[in-house]
Amino acid sequence: MSERVPRELLFGNPERASPKISPDGKLWAYLAPDDGVLNIWVGPEAKNARPLTQDRGRGIRVFLWAEDERSILYVQDKDGDENWHVYQTDLETGVTRDLTPYPGVQAQIVATEPRFPHEILVALNDRDPKLHDVWRVSLKDGSRTLEATNPGDAIGWLPDKDFKIGLHKAMRADGGTILRLRDGAGWKDFLSCGPDDQLGAHGFSPDGEHIYIESSVGRDTTALLLAPLGGGDAAVLAEHPESDLGSVLIHPRKYHAEAVTFEVDRLQWKALDQSMKMDFTAMHALQGDAMIVSRNDADTVWYLSVNKPDRSPSFLRWNRVARVATPLFSTRPRLDPYTLAPMQPVKFEARDGRTVRGYLTTPAGSEAKDLPLVLCVHGGPWARDRWGFHPEAQWLASLGYACLQLNYRGSTGFGKSHLHAGDKEWGAKMQDDLTDGVAWAVAQGIADPRRVAIYGGSYGGYAALAGAAFTPKLYRCAIDVVGPSSLITLIKSIPPYWEPMKRIFDLRVGSIETEEEFLKSRSPLFHIDKIEIPLLIAQGANDPRVKQAESEQIVAELRAKGKPVEYLLYKDEGHGFAKPGNRLDFYAKAEAFLAKHLA
Repeated sequence: MSERVPRELLFGNPERASPKISPDGKLWAYLAPDDGVLNIWVGPEAKNARPLTQDRGRGIRVFLWAEDERSILYVQDKDGDENWHVYQTDLETGVTRDLTPYPGVQAQIVATEPRFPHEILVALNDRDPKLHDVWRVSLKDGSRTLEATNPGDAIGWLPDKDFKIGLHKAMRADGGTILRLRDGAGWKDFLSCGPDDQLGAHGFSPDGEHIYIESSVGRDTTALLLAPLGGGDAAVLAEHPESDLGSVLIHPRKYHAEAVTFEVDRLQWKALDQSMKMDFTAMHALQGDAMIVSRNDADTVWYLSVNKPDRSPSFLRWNRVARVATPLFSTRPRLDPYTLAPMQPVKFEARDGRTVRGYLTTPAGSEAKDLPLVLCVHGGPWARDRWGFHPEAQWLASLGYACLQLNYRGSTGFGKSHLHAGDKEWGAKMQDDLTDGVAWAVAQGIADPRRVAIYGGSYGGYAALAGAAFTPKLYRCAIDVVGPSSLITLIKSIPPYWEPMKRIFDLRVGSIETEEEFLKSRSPLFHIDKIEIPLLIAQGANDPRVKQAESEQIVAELRAKGKPVEYLLYKDEGHGFAKPGNRLDFYAKAEAFLAKHLA
């Protein structure tokens, strides 16, 4: 029988997380709780550190070393509103200052650069909420200088070898993509593709005459190419027939592409720099999927994360000179005494013959037969599930449930044909893939068809509501976290800085200008009468993507018609729950809800 894992060990704060080595390799930093809140700790490399920052709110989740070797940079919003500010904390004094002290403005760190250690590039939408311009911010005094003005459609920025913005990515009016190069005081089109293709840039080459691009033009999956800036054919550096390009590893000082990842069922590294082959051979020998999460500027030391389903993620220090691995820490060592559940990659054919891949987690030590099943639907939907440690999967398995996670059509990572098979299929063929996944689990003898629940956040929350409305006989109950109930109000209320990408919503979801009735047909809010099962709906009050109204309008309709629904509102959260107390409260209520309806 499976062993129940305490929720606080899965959903409370990690003991330590996110180690990063300083650029000179002398210090390290990581996240750890200080007075119950995640903060940045700093100390001599690989020794015990001390708390540096003093966040007392949601906790710090994203940080990096400044190249000046004197400070740490981190981003933080207010109660989940996603108006991120960039903060700088001095290593000696512990004094923190807000580098972007502009109310209601979202800041994004664009880049740092070892050769310009006292400056960073930051994108800000203070001129126009819909558009981010790029500013050069001084780490000495906090002053800023305009680096690049958004021409009206730019959504991403890339610095050149002189740490100036040399390229931006923009959205075409038809939903396609343009890469533009800086041309004096203006811009010139470099590469372009239509809305069915993917195009992006990863860095300028060391000689400054080429650029590393990611493209699906002329192929199904994205590949890494080296394109000459003067025009001409691009050389293919890495591609995979079943997987889009994943991470691209660029040398921190020499600026050449060293390696890439691909991922079908498991993570795969491919070395482009032959000097790295021995490193990757050693990484393949680790028990789990390894990622390079930090390295010093000399590239002699790597910090590796090792991820596998039945252990909390751990970190190693890899000495590239001596080729020696030294353990750093695991994120949740209090889980070590527990027998966690295995996760296996699975695939099946959907009703129209499309291959759908995913992952199945079943209780440890038990036969996977006639189990209650929770279908966990990932958000996005333009994202994917991955093999490895998944707290929710372990939580469900420890309670005796099977957990099925599917990369339904519309998920990213499996080529443009799989991505665009989901276009305008919200609540339809995308939902059919989920239904067919349940049927597969039942046919395999894994799932008891009388005890199936659907659960997810964001798009996964929408899918939970859609499952309740469109396939009401399939599920016993549904849990929706920050999921949209109406595609019309979702699109009308997108954050202003998503406006350049609105055409993507028109193409992949539907147009509110020309397809309102179609969007209503795919919106659970307008199908309340079909809902027969109990729902648990949870929402963050400050969510800028899926507004509080998305949950409250369907809760009001359900209650008006006497339908069973429980509603949880967290007033200090946004698109997901960052505070441990809120997470633990939600999972306690979700656990009781599942026990009541799947028992």
